Amino acid sequence: MTIPGPDPARVVLLTKRPSMQDRLNTLIGSRDIRLTSTKSQGKLYRLITSDNFDVILVDGSTGFGTAGVVTELVRNIKDKSPRSVLLLLIKPEELEIAIPALKVGTYHYARLPVKEEELLLLLEASIDRARKRGYLIRPEKRASHSRLGDIVGSSMAMQQVYKQIQQAAQTVVPILIMGETGTGKDLAAQLIHELSNRAEGPFVAVNLGALPAELIGSELFGYEKGAYTGAIAQYQGKFEQAREGTIFLDEIGTIEEKVQISLLRLIEHNRFQRLGGKRPIKNNARLIAASNQNLDELVKAHTFRQDLLFRLDVFRIVMPPLRDRQGDISLLALEFLAQYNHIHHKDIHTFSPLSLQILESYSWPGNVRELKNVVQRAVMMCDGSEIKPEHLSPRRFKKALSNQPILTIQLGDTLKEIERQVIVLTLEHTGNNRLKTAQILGISRRTLYNKLAEYQIS
Repeated sequence: MTIPGPDPARVVLLTKRPSMQDRLNTLIGSRDIRLTSTKSQGKLYRLITSDNFDVILVDGSTGFGTAGVVTELVRNIKDKSPRSVLLLLIKPEELEIAIPALKVGTYHYARLPVKEEELLLLLEASIDRARKRGYLIRPEKRASHSRLGDIVGSSMAMQQVYKQIQQAAQTVVPILIMGETGTGKDLAAQLIHELSNRAEGPFVAVNLGALPAELIGSELFGYEKGAYTGAIAQYQGKFEQAREGTIFLDEIGTIEEKVQISLLRLIEHNRFQRLGGKRPIKNNARLIAASNQNLDELVKAHTFRQDLLFRLDVFRIVMPPLRDRQGDISLLALEFLAQYNHIHHKDIHTFSPLSLQILESYSWPGNVRELKNVVQRAVMMCDGSEIKPEHLSPRRFKKALSNQPILTIQLGDTLKEIERQVIVLTLEHTGNNRLKTAQILGISRRTLYNKLAEYQIS
């Protein structure tokens, strides 16, 4: 099964301000986003009825007037385009009348005037949300630059993984997925299954590390009635349960040699026997194995058979650790924020720039799983609309929080001198990264460049 290349994200904007369309076009820049704009609700309804859009962005800068107006607008949009993600821009004084509409089906909202960085983050999060909805129905699964199935990430490392997953899905050879704990090996395995011609069959996942060593053989291959004390009935093992589908053996490096030999025979002859059985059973399951250990080192240590590794390692996929996925942390954090907003009935819009900087500067030894737990905790701790550094785990981020630059102000310093000092310190803290500096200071990049010129900061 082949997957079409990524389509441009499609966004439709309802606004009565020509400047809003120009601003959004400038903000989008070279990103793979196609923008359509209209001034009238009637034309918007015709557009979303006749075409598919990922995101519908409604600019309420001219005012909605009443709660009934905005609620009816949202209901009409959701009725005509239920799979699109709706993003509202609301005047602060109209937030109260917009609350009923937010409950009807708005994914996100932002208070006007909205900063460029915040608008871009919300737009990208909304696009990702819309793409995720599109994956729920097979075979219309689409690939995008920032995700594949339930795997999220736009880094170069993840682009390579996406390519390998799509290639692996078109084969029937054994697949070996390597990577540290928490990198998403299970998601990759399931996605290979879902994109393959076995997708209609079962996906059977087995965590070998969680099973007692003496039970692994009977759990994988099954047993006959009376095979041992307590075997009161025949049991079909995981390989039989996975027939016409895929079996995923996680933590393959933990199994003992006796099971390794049985698994090797199965791969070589495509047959196995239940414990206590006399009749060979043909294997009809596609095999995917995974390990967070270095199997090559286990071979050298004589705890893993080299011949088994050769047969498992026909097509290897390495899931990169989160610390090597430049740019993916913010994307994942926003994804998890949306998930836990829903689970915990919160209405948190985003992360503060400093919170994102702290998340991006952390090494993440527990990888994506650890980030997910951190975001869940932050959502539970936050009672406002923005996750701030104090909502993050203080023990985990103690070093990052303690390394914040200290501003010294003396009596008699002018406001311009203080402002210049703040800009210089922030530039030093971000390693002269202009975008991050602007985000932390809460200003646009253009304003930052103007300040750098004004204060002659090189």
